[in-house]
Amino acid sequence: MKRFLLGSGALLLLPFAAFANCPGITVADMGGVAPGAFPEQYELSEFQTAANCTMEMSANPGIEGFNAQIRNNPALPALADRIPAEPLVVVPYDKIGTYGGTLDGMSEANEAGTSDFMSLRHVNLVRYDDDLETIVPNVAKSWSWNDDYTELTFKLRKGQKWSDGQPFTSADVKFWYDNLELDTNINEKPKDYVTVAGQPMVVEAPDDETVIFKLPAPKPGLLAHFATHFAQAFQPKHFLGQFHPAINPDADKLAKSLGFENGYAVIKAYYGNSDWMDTGTPMLNSPDKVAKMPGDAAPTLESFIVVKETTEGRHFVANPYFYQVDTEGHQLPYINEMDEVFVNDQQVRLLKFVNGEVDYKAQSMQLSDAPLLLENQESGKYTIQLKPRISMHAISFNVTHPDLEKRKIFGDVNFRKAMSTAINRDAMNETAYFGQGTIQQYTGFSPLPAYIDPKWKDFETKYDPDAAKAALDQLGVVDKDGDGFRDLPNGDPLVLNLQFATQGIAGQVVELVSQNWADIGIKSVVKEVTSDEYRSAQSANQLDVGLWEKGQPVGIILGNNELWVPPFENYFAHRTGMLWAEWVDSKGASGVEPPDYVKQMMADIDLLQSTPSGTDKFKETANRLVENMVSNMLFIGTAITPSPLYFSNRLGNVPEFKTASYEYYRTYPYRASQWYIKN
Repeated sequence: MKRFLLGSGALLLLPFAAFANCPGITVADMGGVAPGAFPEQYELSEFQTAANCTMEMSANPGIEGFNAQIRNNPALPALADRIPAEPLVVVPYDKIGTYGGTLDGMSEANEAGTSDFMSLRHVNLVRYDDDLETIVPNVAKSWSWNDDYTELTFKLRKGQKWSDGQPFTSADVKFWYDNLELDTNINEKPKDYVTVAGQPMVVEAPDDETVIFKLPAPKPGLLAHFATHFAQAFQPKHFLGQFHPAINPDADKLAKSLGFENGYAVIKAYYGNSDWMDTGTPMLNSPDKVAKMPGDAAPTLESFIVVKETTEGRHFVANPYFYQVDTEGHQLPYINEMDEVFVNDQQVRLLKFVNGEVDYKAQSMQLSDAPLLLENQESGKYTIQLKPRISMHAISFNVTHPDLEKRKIFGDVNFRKAMSTAINRDAMNETAYFGQGTIQQYTGFSPLPAYIDPKWKDFETKYDPDAAKAALDQLGVVDKDGDGFRDLPNGDPLVLNLQFATQGIAGQVVELVSQNWADIGIKSVVKEVTSDEYRSAQSANQLDVGLWEKGQPVGIILGNNELWVPPFENYFAHRTGMLWAEWVDSKGASGVEPPDYVKQMMADIDLLQSTPSGTDKFKETANRLVENMVSNMLFIGTAITPSPLYFSNRLGNVPEFKTASYEYYRTYPYRASQWYIKN
């Protein structure tokens, strides 16, 4: 449908089909058109051949108004000059959508609980299809490997543009890698996912549409990394490069004219200290300087760009240069704008869900929320999908705790085993998970591949409080002062501070664990905090106990080693052994040296990523990784459970999700650019 605003303010809806001469096929009705090389999408020439048509392109009639909200964007050229010569043709799920409306989303705070909303607009070189098995083109139109997986070549779309109309080329990929990811002025050390066995890659850009990643060792999982990770493999060189001294000799001079110390300070105002897409923009970080800066936010390739940001939320408008079209040639996205509000209080969030004030939400939704949400679906005009998770709620002890007495006990695997067997997972499953969970130990790989010994799923999960008490007695963790609770071997009180954020784990689960531990004489104090507070305490090595979800499928692990190297994940996730990580990062100059089994895992993950999948060597290495992780109980598992996904009934083209999954980047496989708001 086309939407036009009449003089009275009314909306006139006209069928899209009147303006296009290619068939508006959908996944539900392919109209006899043969599928393309990849499911649910085509390259333009491929589609025109399959459908025997010549596509005519058309745009959202409100796009000039959106462009006007993007500060310093030039006047819009013709649509043919805004989309690539080789756009990605997206097959909508159910119907050709209608332009219009604002999608209402909710996160917890700036950079807290925002990955869900971020995934709605996210793009990267490739993505997983909604079967969660097939990697398909996205920003890149194709890719190829050499024979030994040491060279990955991408072909980009000819004529693609950034959201400010400037060309997107291979130079933007090389700039991202060489001048941002590897620059220690921006990142103290390279992220594990931009290295191979700890060594940097070489990125070549022989022409505007060709990018070559040359790897120091095989890493077949690099492609899966680009398909699932929030880190986008490109940044606007024309925009950020003007502040980089390696690109512009006058970068510092330009920065000082804007009120910044140097060019790097401007880059960080736009890009932060990482490649997390939701780092606050200058609108939030530098409001006193933003008017003098070249834009409110850095140009993007995403479907939407932020045009307003405060501590209370953000507002986005459709990207006038977005590279995707539907099968009738209408530039995506269909939805005009997105509004993201920050609500940190779980009860307030639930009230908004019940009242139908939100269009979509998955992150921070816990199974314990499901009964209330299911009960109010009809009145709130929304639908709940209960879908299996990949990660599970997990528990860890701070094995490098600053209190040396706690460190000694937490670092003893027999203590960790006792605390695992003290958890009544059957009761937890019935009470917190409504009997929907599958009890399992944390194994690193989730789901556990068939070639891994299944015994590790059940390791130390049987509820045995008497055995737990006996183990604690043997460790000298006994009640020394007669108050009914166990103390540290030196006589100091042992009180576990159980700080948690609902983004990472359900409060009911934490309360049940606390009670189970009290039953064996371990005192704890439960306190809910914001996700930012939790992460800050974790980063400062101040947590007693880690409480967050954890787990990744093998396909992602092959491109990302973080689960197996101290601190065993990233800032946004579940970490432990912070001082081990410091030792690794400093090459032994500071921190605490990790035990041999940790060093073995570090070596094995590098070996696994460089070994052809399915070989005996691969399976042997994977089994050794799991054995070292599980038998040493660095992370204690609970159960694999479903989780609720929330969708307003006014959203169209929304399919059934397969998982409630951060690991595949939430909505990214489900093509939110073709979602639309029903009239």
